[in-house]
Amino acid sequence: MPTISERFAERKAEGRATLVPYVTSGFPSRAATVDVLGGLAEAGGDVLELGIPFSDPLADGPTIQASTFRALEGGMTVEGTLEILAEFRRESDTPVVLFSYMNPLLRYGLEAFLEDADQAGAQGLLLTDVPTGADPLIEDVILTSPLDLIRLIAPTTGRDRASAIGKQGQGFLYYISRTGVTGAREALAEDLEAEVSALREIVELPVAVGFGISTPEQAALVSAVADGVIVGSALIQALDQRGPEGAGAFLSTLRSAMDEGPNARDSS
Repeated sequence: MPTISERFAERKAEGRATLVPYVTSGFPSRAATVDVLGGLAEAGGDVLELGIPFSDPLADGPTIQASTFRALEGGMTVEGTLEILAEFRRESDTPVVLFSYMNPLLRYGLEAFLEDADQAGAQGLLLTDVPTGADPLIEDVILTSPLDLIRLIAPTTGRDRASAIGKQGQGFLYYISRTGVTGAREALAEDLEAEVSALREIVELPVAVGFGISTPEQAALVSAVADGVIVGSALIQALDQRGPEGAGAFLSTLRSAMDEGPNARDSS
């Protein structure tokens, strides 16, 4: 089973960016989530983000919030998410990052969660509300676990702070393309290329860009300047409106644009 770092390295060697789709566990239903994950992997998803529903998802915009609330109404839990992952793992070795807020994991028991998540087949963990240095004890427990601790970096992050975050991160760095919450946008930040270029000069981990990517054209532009492309809200919208097959078809358009478009990466 490839690690997150190995998957990014594979795509880099191929001259391609890594595609990282996000879905909410239990959305549109518990029964559908395994099929959704499998379809995204087949459609070109290289590293999958599986969100654990939480009742107060402050970092997320209305689309992902709505999917979270529907998943909770359907009875989805941390335990249920790990069960879904274990079921998916029986048919796929695509790396999976669990996306969560801290509260559900504290309630579960952090060390127990890390052990159970590893057993279920997770490769990474992204926590939206534990910035670097916020709680060294919690961070050390995760950093020394089998799961990679994926760090977030914002456009407002200073150079020294970004360097520190990079040294305390694993797998890849999640670069937030704009301030605010998650959500599809019609246009990318005008200075995104310069921001990513500056960040890549001071960190060693691959840099994947998320927040606002919603079209094949945007995915192609981001793939030309970053190591990875993260898509969440637009994918959730496609899943809600067109079902699992529609979500897979949408992701395929992003993959094709990243690989074949005018801004496709040069392997040299």
